[in-house]
Amino acid sequence: MPRLITAFSNPLVKRVRSLREKRYRREEGLFLAEGLRILTEAREAGRLPEYLFFAAESARHPLVLALVEAVEAAGGEAIETSRDILHKLSGKDNPQAVIGVYREFATALDALDRGDASIWIVAQSLRDPGNLGTILRTGDAVGAGGLLLVDECVDPFSVEAVRASMGALFTQKIALARWEEFLPWLRGGPGQLVGLSLDTDIDYQTPRYEAPTFLLVGNEAQGLPKAYADACDLLVKMPMCGKADSLNAAVATAVMAYEVLNQRRR
Repeated sequence: MPRLITAFSNPLVKRVRSLREKRYRREEGLFLAEGLRILTEAREAGRLPEYLFFAAESARHPLVLALVEAVEAAGGEAIETSRDILHKLSGKDNPQAVIGVYREFATALDALDRGDASIWIVAQSLRDPGNLGTILRTGDAVGAGGLLLVDECVDPFSVEAVRASMGALFTQKIALARWEEFLPWLRGGPGQLVGLSLDTDIDYQTPRYEAPTFLLVGNEAQGLPKAYADACDLLVKMPMCGKADSLNAAVATAVMAYEVLNQRRR
């Protein structure tokens, strides 16, 4: 039976609100996700929140009822509350009808099965949560095995990144590693490392990509460090026919991922 919380001073409300800050997410090992669509996709992917907050007026919605039932059956807690408290938790003027508090998850490199997919995405020192979320969505769309975050990247469990992923955070494996860990792991098995770079003359549609293909995109402002580019099996670039000299990191990743996918389809 869902608990009713209506007071802003409730300790759980304060605790959950603090998860909007990275320091508290790290301390708690928890993060926030918002929206009925995202939480439903997470449930379908086998991930349920430890706490489910929902607006009283949405309590009879069949998808909300399904979430409440699943959360309580798994030992979590469902909490009916007001729109004002949902606003306090999310920080948005028009909060979603449901907010979930999830346990953070990440897969160790050694636990990944590179044979699960023919495409994997690797991001190095990515800084923008919107880019990270969009890359997760691209990975989901092309059937990638997951996203490997190398070096100091933006937190994939930040509120902004989770929102931008539109639920793909729950369908993609995520691994965190230093470059010194990633490269030996990659070379310990099959895998072609393809870097996106401006410092090459190879058009991205020219090579035939080998499976599994690991697409490596660098930092939005700096691109790939030279040592990282030198370690790639192949560097490719996209033609730039206008005045801009490069594409946004997430857009470039999407273009490359679909090129690899289309080669597989053909």
